[in-house]
Amino acid sequence: MTASVFIAGPASWNSIVVLDRLPEPVPHMQFAEATWETVGGTSAGKALSLTALGRTTSLHALRAADGPGERIGDALSAAGVTVRWQRADATERHLNLMTRRGERVSLYLAAPSATSGAHDDDLAAAMSAADAVVLDLAAEPRRLLPAARATGTPIWVDVHDYDGEAEFHRPFLDAADAVFCNADRLPDPLAFLRSRVQRGASLAVCTLGADGAVAVDAAGVEHRVAAVPVDVIDTNGAGDAFFAGVLDARLAGRDVPTALAAGAESASRVLGSRHLHPLLDEVLGG
Repeated sequence: MTASVFIAGPASWNSIVVLDRLPEPVPHMQFAEATWETVGGTSAGKALSLTALGRTTSLHALRAADGPGERIGDALSAAGVTVRWQRADATERHLNLMTRRGERVSLYLAAPSATSGAHDDDLAAAMSAADAVVLDLAAEPRRLLPAARATGTPIWVDVHDYDGEAEFHRPFLDAADAVFCNADRLPDPLAFLRSRVQRGASLAVCTLGADGAVAVDAAGVEHRVAAVPVDVIDTNGAGDAFFAGVLDARLAGRDVPTALAAGAESASRVLGSRHLHPLLDEVLGG
């Protein structure tokens, strides 16, 4: 049987605005180069990429009974993603200001609160049955951390642009068997990766944008992979696709260098789409 992955975290409805430069913090006017609406959310991105790779995947996500929630659900269903939806007080929505160079400012327009835990027995059973649990940065996955640790299933986390100090991220890092991040705000990414392995993680990975990625394995060995050259249309979801490619390869028994190469290839496929994954191109329009 194909190894399975349980993911808990954000699925959102995003408005994308492409600008020639990010706005300066002064009153002014700019014209958008392009705009579109699409599915967002780091967990949705990972679920889409894992689904495309043929990995059995179950996404636990929250949405309200509203238009954006329905659009997210319809799009993910049409793309073949299995979602365990739970009703929430809000559907997550973002306004992403982008440049063609990949710079981004994400404005959170709405975000759901954690649930009451009424379905925790079912979620615990699903996490126990999975071969890996992915818990992304949000209130609901943070609430699920103790239950996930109790299952003994390996926990993978993605702390994105962690600065090395933010308190919200610490419970995720403490629980993680595998840690992913990007280099945007870390003063010394390699030192951070080594510190996570020293604290018990079996793998720590930092993406470096156009420079690829660097990883440290359980033995403290450093590995690097170059980015796959591609004509970039949109950078949203690239980090999630990289994460998914590495996770899929590791579950298949591949070594770290091979897994990193699989992650880079997975990311390249997403960079050529204006959606989180090409699976959405036919659903939402390429």
